[in-house]
Amino acid sequence: MTPQPTSDIASVSLAQPLEDIADELGRSFAEFGFAVIRDHGIDQDLIERAEEMSKAFFDLPEAVKLSYKIEGSGGARGYTPFGTEKAKDAEIFDLKEFWHVGRELPAGHPLAQYMAPNVWPEEVAGFHQTFSDLYAAFDEAGLRVLEAIALHLGLERDFFAPTVENGNSVMRLLHYPPLGPDAPDGAIRAAAHGDINTITLLLGAEEAGLELLTKAGEWHPVYAEEGALVINVGDMLERLTAGALRSTTHRVVNPRGSGAQRSRYSMPFFLHFRPDYMITPLADCAAQDGAIVQPPISAHDFLMQRLREINLA
Repeated sequence: MTPQPTSDIASVSLAQPLEDIADELGRSFAEFGFAVIRDHGIDQDLIERAEEMSKAFFDLPEAVKLSYKIEGSGGARGYTPFGTEKAKDAEIFDLKEFWHVGRELPAGHPLAQYMAPNVWPEEVAGFHQTFSDLYAAFDEAGLRVLEAIALHLGLERDFFAPTVENGNSVMRLLHYPPLGPDAPDGAIRAAAHGDINTITLLLGAEEAGLELLTKAGEWHPVYAEEGALVINVGDMLERLTAGALRSTTHRVVNPRGSGAQRSRYSMPFFLHFRPDYMITPLADCAAQDGAIVQPPISAHDFLMQRLREINLA
């Protein structure tokens, strides 16, 4: 049976007062773990420049791209080649390659030990400035979404600001190449998984392929108009809210027909708590019926635990 779009996922404008949309977003995150954000403040010209530069990088010769692979980094910075990352518990690698840009902190900063310097490809003019600007824009949009989540949870509007200040957030440039005859049996572009981080902001969901797993165990497509952001809850926020907000299993399935011969590109921003933040279940969430209360753990320890599970550490 062909899955139908999940039309009940919230689609809201961030240009509205957050008090007016907070509960709509919160209900969507509680039910689906996903929402769509319009008018998010990230300049469309910046998005289009970034998309062009991402394609230009992935079009470079394989030897050039591999020169930016940093051994022993767990893929945290630079290039990660095709056939590396696997979803948790998956036996086959995902059909993708990607590039990571992370936060840069000055030497001597208390959290600098957790964040390696970025590397920048010299072959794509303007890459450094464009993706530095996009990283900052994602950071700002993400904080506004977290303000709405805080309002929904009955917290102070700025509750999350100190929890994510200088967080170990990562922007990923993703390329899913055309599917060749040598693709392993059963492999898909991104196998079923949950995100590790606090929230994910995704550019590029207007192309078909992204699906979420509903509470009823059915796969449903997630769509967004061009330029909109798809937001989903990550495992860290689910743990903090004792399961009140869902980190939903999702995947990117292979296209059919002529679509299999086209590349797919997207840019997710994985917004993280700061590494030293202790993820301790919120008292009000932990007191709810059905709450999933887990012991406190630092954001860094949780991240490393999960990276080992997906073959990146």
